[in-house]
Amino acid sequence: MLARARLPSPLLLPRLRSAAAMSSATGTNTVQQPLNYRAGARVQPADGGQLEEVLEPATGRVLCKLPCSGEKEVDLAVQSAKAAFKIWSQMSGMERCRVMLEAARIIREQREEIATMETINNGKSIFEARVDIDISWQCLEYYAGLAGSLAGEHIQLPGGSFGYTRREPLGVCVGIGAWNYPFQIACWKSGPALACGNAMVFKPSPFTPISVVRLAEIFTEAGVPKGLFNVVQGGAATGQFLCQHPDVAKISFTGSVPTGMKIMEMAAKGIKPVTLELGGKSPLIIFSDADLENAVKGALMANFLTQGEVCCNGTRVFVERKILDTFTKEVVKRTQKIKIGDPLLEDTRMGALINRPHLNRVQGFIKQAKEQGAEVLCGGDLYVPDDPKLKNGYYMRPCVLGNCKDDMTCVKEEIFGPVMAILPFDTEEEVVERANATKFGLAGGVFTRDIQKAHRVVAALKAGMCFINNYNVSPVELPFGGYKFSGFGRENGRAAIEYYSQLKTVCVEMGDVESVF
Repeated sequence: MLARARLPSPLLLPRLRSAAAMSSATGTNTVQQPLNYRAGARVQPADGGQLEEVLEPATGRVLCKLPCSGEKEVDLAVQSAKAAFKIWSQMSGMERCRVMLEAARIIREQREEIATMETINNGKSIFEARVDIDISWQCLEYYAGLAGSLAGEHIQLPGGSFGYTRREPLGVCVGIGAWNYPFQIACWKSGPALACGNAMVFKPSPFTPISVVRLAEIFTEAGVPKGLFNVVQGGAATGQFLCQHPDVAKISFTGSVPTGMKIMEMAAKGIKPVTLELGGKSPLIIFSDADLENAVKGALMANFLTQGEVCCNGTRVFVERKILDTFTKEVVKRTQKIKIGDPLLEDTRMGALINRPHLNRVQGFIKQAKEQGAEVLCGGDLYVPDDPKLKNGYYMRPCVLGNCKDDMTCVKEEIFGPVMAILPFDTEEEVVERANATKFGLAGGVFTRDIQKAHRVVAALKAGMCFINNYNVSPVELPFGGYKFSGFGRENGRAAIEYYSQLKTVCVEMGDVESVF
């Protein structure tokens, strides 16, 4: 998602190149350095097992082969984090604040380099990747500001006695990230965790392992104790070792519903708290009195950022019947103009999907939609750029589906690709009921000039993140998370502090003990 603009001038951002810097030309990169990070250094896993190919989505080229971390490497990473936690948790909030601000500064200065890494490994446009990196440093700045103000409360009791609460860190937290926002998700999880005094072991998706290691290096450069933020690479088995480790105090996961269920089950056996940010099939409601220009732009933002690979996308676009034809015509016209191609080019607005199996999955949803009676109004087919080096990339044209019904698979299931379903409605009561008729509850949006209607509708939506007259903006100051099968717990905002800390209650007696014995 995109954040509210607090973006620096490019003139203030000198490009600093680390040893891990990548070329800004698509199809020219390989990764040679280790991608695990432990105790302040890049390392090969102590018991690296199965090798996973890491791809460049824009070209289909192999960037590297990733050794998956086994149980021994996971334990070493957790023990390293546990040792660093003893130091970090005893530092004052202001000391932690200064270190986190330094990390934010480094990210800000290396914005272009990190965004390039993200684009090469993820496939999204460099335009979007830069915004993701801006959101990342803003997140660390925000939680740095909170680190020095974390506090409990004082409660006066009878007879001059009193009680107070202490907000204390949990210990070693595990973050498990998704492949659509690799660097940003790592900052969303590590920001509040470190502000509260915790350590973190982070496992990125095996599809996008590259940029998170740079974050680990930046934390070390900024001055965190070595081992405070470690990175282990791997797939499901590595994640299982993390979730089942006895010294892990908390797990925060972003990803699919089935995987979230498994993580919740593993965490329950160890009585570990979890934060789950899972999938969505969110409604975007366009009333006839909406500003049409903004509603069209909002619908595009709700569906086509990061090639549609966004969990909170508003993929069910409910349009009041009075404006259905006008709205649909304008959406189709704008969608057809989206520039697809090399994600490192400045004018590209849609890059490549993450890999071939996922592209095939999205294509399968479109085929099924047509079989069930939906009409492809534009796009939906594979796209082959003119540049020969991109011919094996994972591209498709953004798709708008009309003649959709609520019981179609394309309307019920999360596609996670650039596919918008348009559905007509007639009344407010009807559309609210239909919008809520889903197992998901991550987000929702309303476009209308009637402010009373807007607040009435979002109050009725069963979703954790709601937008009025905008969509897919995510200021770090606002909590983000879902209802129902979309998960629980919150990231961002002050609310996230509660999920990375625990309260200790202290009762102080100022008089004599009254005893029944």
